[in-house]
Amino acid sequence: MSLSQKKIALITGANKGIGFEISRQLARLGIKVVMGVRDATRGDVSVNQLLQNGLDVEFKCLDVTDGESIEAIRSYIDKTYGKLDILINNAGICLDSGQKSSKVSLEVIRQTLETNFIGAVAITQALLPLIRKSKAGRIVNMSSGRGSLTQHSDPNCHYAKTLAYNSSKTALNSFTVMLAAELKDTVIKVNSADPDWCRTDMGTEAATHSAEEGADTPVWLATLSTEGFTGGFFNSRTPVPW
Repeated sequence: MSLSQKKIALITGANKGIGFEISRQLARLGIKVVMGVRDATRGDVSVNQLLQNGLDVEFKCLDVTDGESIEAIRSYIDKTYGKLDILINNAGICLDSGQKSSKVSLEVIRQTLETNFIGAVAITQALLPLIRKSKAGRIVNMSSGRGSLTQHSDPNCHYAKTLAYNSSKTALNSFTVMLAAELKDTVIKVNSADPDWCRTDMGTEAATHSAEEGADTPVWLATLSTEGFTGGFFNSRTPVPW
């Protein structure tokens, strides 16, 4: 298959954890994967692991909180591929584990929103003109069940009540709904994915799911058929309440 015929995907925060596993699974499907990473050394190690398995991947330095970094990767994708078929907004941080909502600092809230929400909006807005050139554009926002207000309002909900992280995912879900509505008359589909609690640096080894399991739903959403959903929120390929 020629490069012009291949689907092109960009995954942010792709050098480890779920982002790395999403990159692997998409590449196994014959998709060209650009792995967005903040640290070039770590990116080189990660991409070489996949290249050794014969997968078509590359890495580019990307900090979703930096406008120049976003413009650099936009320009690269435009000049190299001329389009983008799949964008997975996976980059994220959690800085307020164990902190009470009444005590968490405003700086932690700002920093979390800057990466998890504003960064995702910024990279999506920058790349949307290239996604519009795709025959089947897909945008997947990596959310969390902790972003579901419906689930948190249940007194039996076991999710941690971390204001900064949870609010950033609720805001990201809002972006999914609003952007999907804007693009409803196009071929582009926009959805949120809850990968569940996965064994990653953020999730720790105590988590209930592997990174491979966590990557399944976002990969599914990234490769939906033309009859697939848009504007939804899914865990294990099943709808999640907002």
